[in-house]
Parts: sequence; structure tokens; C-alpha cells
Amino acid sequence: QVQLVESGGGSVQAGGSLRLSCAASRYIYRHYCMGWFRQAPGNEREGVAGIHSDGWTTYYADSVKGRFTISVDNAKNTLTLQMNSLKPEDTAMYYCAAVVCGSGYGSRALERATYNYWGQGTQVTVSS
Repeated sequence: QVQLVESGGGSVQAGGSLRLSCAASRYIYRHYCMGWFRQAPGNEREGVAGIHSDGWTTYYADSVKGRFTISVDNAKNTLTLQMNSLKPEDTAMYYCAAVVCGSGYGSRALERATYNYWGQGTQVTVSS
């Protein structure tokens, strides 16, 4: 098992930036595929970004491409999400997720059902 703890959420004006972090309780490099999801009130939880256990193959939702960057600091067992050019529609609870990486991950990197370990979430609020 792996425990995940998110941090870095907050309030920011449109056009601003935030950096989310997710600390994993165990070594993730070459073992876990990781993802970021978000859920706004009344909405389904949606995939934002994913990263393969190789540490460099990434996947993004169309709505965040070019604005968000997912990365892994393997030395610190930490997943990050750099969010730039934030919009009010990015407002949501953001969750970190992990799964023991297997074949076919790329085709389902942004699907909620792919992951079986989840953090508690961190709130991001973007005002106009």
C-alpha cells in the first residue's frame, strides 16, 4: 500500500499560478503510475494529468494542456502539479492518485477507475 498526502492548494486570482504537491509514503519510481484528479461541487471527479512510472511519459486533459505540468521528484517520492494561467473553471478539490503500473496505462491514465490509492484532496479556488 501507499499513503498519499496533498498540499499546496489555496486561493488565487485568474491568471495566477499554484503548485500542488503529493507526498507518497513509499518509493514510487519505476513502480507506481500517478495522477491528479479534480472534482468541483456537483461534478464528477475528472482526470487532469497522469505520469507513467518511468517518470517522464505524461498525459493531460485537453482543458489543461499547455497550462499544467505534472512531474515526479523520485528522490523525495513526491508528485507535483504546476498550474499556470489558472481560470475560474479550474476551481475544485484536487486529488492525488496512484496505481501499481501495468500495461495499457497510457490509454486509461485519466480514468478514475484506473487508480486504487487516493489522497484526501487539497482545495484550489480561482477568482475572476
